[in-house]
Amino acid sequence: MEIRIRAMYFSGTGTTAKVTSAIAYKLWQLMDETEHKTGVSGETDDAVNYVKAENINFTPKQARSKEYSFCKNDIVVFGTPVIAGRVPNVLLKFLDTLQGNGAVAIPIVLYGNRNFDDALIELRNILEKQGFRAVAAGAFIGEHSFSYKLAAGRPDNKDMNIVYEFAEKIAVKLIDAISASEGNPDEMDEKVSSIAHIEVEGQEPVRPYYKPQDRKGNHINILKVTPKLDADKCSKCGICAEICPMDSIK
Repeated sequence: MEIRIRAMYFSGTGTTAKVTSAIAYKLWQLMDETEHKTGVSGETDDAVNYVKAENINFTPKQARSKEYSFCKNDIVVFGTPVIAGRVPNVLLKFLDTLQGNGAVAIPIVLYGNRNFDDALIELRNILEKQGFRAVAAGAFIGEHSFSYKLAAGRPDNKDMNIVYEFAEKIAVKLIDAISASEGNPDEMDEKVSSIAHIEVEGQEPVRPYYKPQDRKGNHINILKVTPKLDADKCSKCGICAEICPMDSIK
């Protein structure tokens, strides 16, 4: 039996990619070190081979034009950033095309040190609706995409140690379920299902997108915020518009 472990993420500034990739790699390392990788009884007919599969980066627009399908032998560490306390709405249409087919999922969100609000419970619900089984979930702090001061340099070394500890707990949870199945695929399926649908912070139904406020508590429309452009330095090559993951630059 082959179990594939990978990260899948949207990461405009790299923090979500860093955390999800680290969890997936550490998870594979820990699970591949166990005796269960060669079979619970030591026999080849019930062998479990843990494979570190290639990560899926769906940040580029063209990557979100593809369809992605998984199966019960897949473990996917699935990450998105938090925008206004929710899963970015630009991703919702794409996320509805995913086909989990019983794959194990670990939903992960990265937020810029304000609050992740309902983003994690929303991502869990989306993945479960698409046929994934969520066995763990986590929210981590990453440097804010609008600022070099908010959560500057995060995730830092201390954060990453927490990430690795988190991966260790997931590995123990999954190994216990897999080893208890004694190499029987149907039993393994049942054991994994028994540890799925974990509880996470957040409200249901999810709340509206958070509205930023100024120092006086007045709401700010961030849609009116525009970047500064030095027209003298712009060569109009179009590269920024081509690679912008949010399709914000024309």
